[in-house]
Amino acid sequence: MPALRQLQPLRLPAFRLLFLSTLTSSFGSLLAAIALAIDVKDRTNAGVWVGAVLVVEFVPMILVGLTMGPLIDRLERRRLMVVADLVRAVAFCGLPFATSAAQIVVLAGVVGLANGFFQPAVYAGLPNLVAAEELAEANGLLQTVENLSWAIGPVLGGLLTAATSPHTAYWINAASFFVSAALIVRIPRERLQSAIALTRGHWTDLKDGFRAVVRSRALLAVLLAWGIAGLGVGSISVSEVFLAKNTFGAGDFGYGLLFGGIGTGLVLGSFWSSTFTSRFGVAKTYGVAIAVMALGFGAAGVSPNVWVAAACCVVGGLGDGVAIVCNALLVQRGAADEVRGRALTVLMSGTRLVQAVSTVLAGALMPAGGARWVFVAGAASFLVAAVVGYGLAREPARAPAPAPAG
Repeated sequence: MPALRQLQPLRLPAFRLLFLSTLTSSFGSLLAAIALAIDVKDRTNAGVWVGAVLVVEFVPMILVGLTMGPLIDRLERRRLMVVADLVRAVAFCGLPFATSAAQIVVLAGVVGLANGFFQPAVYAGLPNLVAAEELAEANGLLQTVENLSWAIGPVLGGLLTAATSPHTAYWINAASFFVSAALIVRIPRERLQSAIALTRGHWTDLKDGFRAVVRSRALLAVLLAWGIAGLGVGSISVSEVFLAKNTFGAGDFGYGLLFGGIGTGLVLGSFWSSTFTSRFGVAKTYGVAIAVMALGFGAAGVSPNVWVAAACCVVGGLGDGVAIVCNALLVQRGAADEVRGRALTVLMSGTRLVQAVSTVLAGALMPAGGARWVFVAGAASFLVAAVVGYGLAREPARAPAPAPAG
């Protein structure tokens, strides 16, 4: 049965430990994400502080990719992941004792920095844990866990914080990181890294990561296609609340409905992604998945009401879930193990930077009643990204071998 095939990597003890680590830490992180925003808002009632605590969650990852990516290949990945978990745990243990919004933002920034090392190390080491033919399923399972946590964690975090206080979510998240570290330390270190990369000097190592990206069609596909798609992702994420509340008049419930629709699509897409890649190949699946994002989100933008738009967001989210798994597969198959970590950080930082800029510009320039046009413009960027992604990800045609003489 196809569903059972998706779960096959879980029979491997090392992958199962990584899966449980991802499940535990992802759920705790998204549980606490809402608590952080609520805590800062209640202390300051200022949008600038709420924005600051959200931004520091991903800006450090951009800095890691641009300046410290070689460490993910040069250091032992298992130790790096365990240290990152412990740093995150200690930071969340400190948050209940923070006395100001500034202290909360600083500690959240420390967590963001640790995230910048942890996530690339996970996906760089994953090809060493499973057989090549099960890599798509393994990526799909990890992404499904993260997307499921993203869909459920914030809701539970909001309920938990409302019933108790943000401190409860902080303590739970700290415990989740301690558990994650205990699971990862049980993975044999050689299973996450075939060899420690030799250094030629930090800045030369950093340049090697950039060279690996631009010299590989697969990695260049992710950089350019997902960079272009990032323009749409950033602008749609900002305009979503305006579409629900201003365009459809559906209020906070409508916003939650659209948000939940995307989350549902992400879970479905990531879980079934390996079925599509095994049947159609990564390049075709990648191009079609991004095109499905264009179809879903474009249709949401021109929908007559919030219910139709939410159904369309499920479709867009499904394409998004498949495309994200394809991103990981393209990098894992297109980069050697000794350079994979820094290639991942370059790609993550580059695409997140584009998304961040798009988010800021869309928020600053979009009129209150212009959400439909922003959704349609985002869909247009996805169409361009689909063409670019398919064109670069597919294997170049090989010239036929010359016929033997005589």
